[in-house]
Amino acid sequence: MTSAMADAYPSVAGVAAAASAFARFHPGLCALRQVGKSREGRPLHLLSVGHGRRNVLVVAAPHSDERIGPATALRLAERVAADPDLHARADASWHFLLCLDPDGTVRSEEGPPVRRTPAAHFRHSYRPPPDEQPEWAPSVRPAGDQLPESRALVALIDELEPFLQCSLHGNDLGGSWIQLTRDVPGLAEPLGKLSAERDVPVQTGTYDALYWTTSGPGVYVMPEPGRPTQFPSLPEDVTRSTWVRPHRYGGMTALFEVPMWGSRRVADTAPHPDPARALTALAGLLRRQSDRTRGLLDQVRELLPAPGAGPWDPSGSGPATGTLLRLATGLTDICPQVADDWEALHPAPVELTLAHVTALDIAARRISLRTTGTLLRLLAGLPGEGPARTRAECDRLLERWADELVVGHDLTWVPVPDQVELQSECVLAAFRLLTNG
Repeated sequence: MTSAMADAYPSVAGVAAAASAFARFHPGLCALRQVGKSREGRPLHLLSVGHGRRNVLVVAAPHSDERIGPATALRLAERVAADPDLHARADASWHFLLCLDPDGTVRSEEGPPVRRTPAAHFRHSYRPPPDEQPEWAPSVRPAGDQLPESRALVALIDELEPFLQCSLHGNDLGGSWIQLTRDVPGLAEPLGKLSAERDVPVQTGTYDALYWTTSGPGVYVMPEPGRPTQFPSLPEDVTRSTWVRPHRYGGMTALFEVPMWGSRRVADTAPHPDPARALTALAGLLRRQSDRTRGLLDQVRELLPAPGAGPWDPSGSGPATGTLLRLATGLTDICPQVADDWEALHPAPVELTLAHVTALDIAARRISLRTTGTLLRLLAGLPGEGPARTRAECDRLLERWADELVVGHDLTWVPVPDQVELQSECVLAAFRLLTNG
């Protein structure tokens, strides 16, 4: 399915079609079924390989702007089907949820279908608010108001009782790393080897796992109960996410991150010479950029049709105005809170290295780029000189901020086939360590 993959991400429809053909080509070994529907009625497909008693659940596209997962799932299905050591002799069955958020992923397919620049990525990709992200939503939304995608995933975990759940993420900028809800000793070694073979830096400092325990370079383990897992400004709670659901059956979750663009600086383990000064500077950057996006957001609000004038759907099939406004507002509002978090990192939970500060710098700039991209979605198709002027201002700002990111971090594109092979091989490495295979 993926042996001749071009340097482009497959579409949601293309992945479903490939999985259907693959299941038909392997009767008796593979099966494809629907395990739910998205909020907009798109099917959630599960491709299963093998008939062992021990289940592995692989979840692709948990974030809609992280598009490598579905391609990785297809590649893993190929590898597993071709190697009895991975299913029959391991007494294992593999189950691939091909796209957890198809609604959002379809929106991220807008724009150039092949390799994009960072500016084009942030202009066209779509990432919903945390309470509309299926993995995180159970920790944010009331118990009686869960997303259908979240309910489908939880039901699948309860059905399969997986000893390993693999969540296929893909960061846009940085390096490769793995987060574990329980340790897998020795996993850092294959991560380092597999990353080096593909010239991808291992991210030894990350915004996402600053509070997590380090098991080895690039491998982070969820802290013990009662210890913080992330910055106070973030609304999500990992202990109530779908990541910990397999624990009730004795299982665990591993999150596999591979970058679209690599930056060598996220691998620099040298202590930062003046982290307090660097954090103060980054906090200032966050506040300045949020002030700029807040001003643009106010302009956009004035330009949109008045409430009651009819829904405004800029793409014809995208999220409604209310969702986009809520997303842009949330991204703008969180910047000062994150800035406060970073200034309070005295002392930090770990010794801050050059890699840590680099990761925080990328995170700061990413927030404002996502905000500006969301504003451009809101402005798309609005007629008149006013929207055109604001659209041009947002576009110039996005291009400038993206250029600063590229130059400041010396970004290098990681070809899609390399992203797929790195992520799939890391999944197999974790599986083999857990099964002693």
